[in-house]
Amino acid sequence: MSELPPLIIGDRTFQSRLLIGTGKFPSNEVMRQAIEASGAEIVTVALRRVELDDPQDNMIASIDQGRYLFLPNTSGARDAEEAVRLARLARSLIRVPWLKLEVTPDPHYLLPDPVETLKAAEILVKEGFKVMPYINADPILARRLEETGCVTVMPLGAPIGTNRGLKTRDSIQIIIEQSQVPVVVDAGIGAPSHAAEAMELGADAVLVNTAIAVAGDPIEMARAFRLGVEAGFMAYHAGMGKRQWKADPSSPLTGFLRDDSDDI
Repeated sequence: MSELPPLIIGDRTFQSRLLIGTGKFPSNEVMRQAIEASGAEIVTVALRRVELDDPQDNMIASIDQGRYLFLPNTSGARDAEEAVRLARLARSLIRVPWLKLEVTPDPHYLLPDPVETLKAAEILVKEGFKVMPYINADPILARRLEETGCVTVMPLGAPIGTNRGLKTRDSIQIIIEQSQVPVVVDAGIGAPSHAAEAMELGADAVLVNTAIAVAGDPIEMARAFRLGVEAGFMAYHAGMGKRQWKADPSSPLTGFLRDDSDDI
């Protein structure tokens, strides 16, 4: 398969347009192999799940930080203050400014808080963080976060871990049309076809965790998502045909098949 054009986020360039999370895998070794099979170059890790100051932490030891961009996320933060505190702790320990910003006070649906997310982003961008915010598919909020200086916006397709696909498709389409920074569709993507659909809309990348981690064969599923992302990206840039209501024959009738009364 031909190599995709690079993905540029902030001052970094990546070949893969699939980002991968690290939760729910049956073991760290399966996680490591799935990450490798996915082709991903950005790996996100929940700060609450690891001991960042312990080099022997099994999760950290399983991820080659020389090969992958280690992207801490503030999953579990309930407000801006807590998210900022987690972000500062991560940067002090691992010395990287990259951050996936998540503020999810609702324990049932894990929907992001738009007000607290924007508040935290404004603080963190000023402190030099390269912020990648997880948000509802809200075009106005996406624009505000871009204006704040976030290096991406990350609208959800459906609530985290639901595997329901792009339930916010129309709003994601608007965000893609308006955004001047990469749009990474994050959460709810449950099948490679969902990832392909996001890329066919014009998304720059997708982030997948649950659908890979809980699969019967996470390593093979990671490969499938890799191919789905590549296929969707290629289809979008190849120029897909427009949808329409009436049929349009792919093989128009030739003269000898037409009914001509003069020949009777």
